Amino acid sequence: MNTLRQAVQEYLTLRRALGFKLNEADKGLHDFVTFMEQSRAPYITQSLALEWAQQRSNLQPAGWAQRLSFVRAFARYRSATDPRTQIPAQGLLPFRPKRARPYLYSDGEIRRLLQAALQMPHRYERGALLPWTYHCLFGLLSVSGMRLGEVRNLELKDVDLTAAVLTIRGAKFGKSRLVPLHASTCKVLADYIGRRERHWAERPVSSYLFVSSRGNRLDNSEIHRTFYRLSRQIGLRDESDSHGPRLHDMRHYSESRIIPHTDLRGLQSLENTRPGGRANTE
Repeated sequence: MNTLRQAVQEYLTLRRALGFKLNEADKGLHDFVTFMEQSRAPYITQSLALEWAQQRSNLQPAGWAQRLSFVRAFARYRSATDPRTQIPAQGLLPFRPKRARPYLYSDGEIRRLLQAALQMPHRYERGALLPWTYHCLFGLLSVSGMRLGEVRNLELKDVDLTAAVLTIRGAKFGKSRLVPLHASTCKVLADYIGRRERHWAERPVSSYLFVSSRGNRLDNSEIHRTFYRLSRQIGLRDESDSHGPRLHDMRHYSESRIIPHTDLRGLQSLENTRPGGRANTE
């Protein structure tokens, strides 16, 4: 019979082959196996799973429940080869998840955010493209319904302005999908790509669409810091606010403009406002 550590690796390999990423589960389950080895426990029991899940005193109950869910899913898999395995019951660590209420941006707020991005100062010539980078990135988030991680991962090869589509690679379950673009969005992307090519001419730069002043993919934390700074600048957040409108909420802004309409909506001028809407898929 395989050891627990071997079984965990086989379980993760199988699940990833089905398209699951399991980054947190990977860390958690290897930590759980170490705990089991230290406890000299040959098989999973509910009491041991509960003990391990609640070891992290700095976690909220939601974190404990998540850790227990890692073990529960693995225990189901393990029980097929080791009938001694106890599968932790549901509801042992109940909690009520607190979901942030999505913020619905107005058209004016999106316009002000994008205009503020264009007016971002930069100290060095290498940063001269950043205002256009953030203007295009935030605009694309507001009209496409894409997640920030998907936008960050876009490469130049994923942008087909002739067909007016973006290719999203490695989305949920490891699948790819196409995102249709309105003509005005294509216009903004074409303008940005042209500026990008001129800015990085004869200098090394990564293949990612949105890059930092060093030429590598934009850092996730830096994107959020820039968004928070601009949000305070235009009044979306007070200086002391630790909570407020989020980048993720732009997905709701996009949907709120798509669902009521059957036409393609877009604005034609880069100078006046944001990139245009995406196609209605219904």
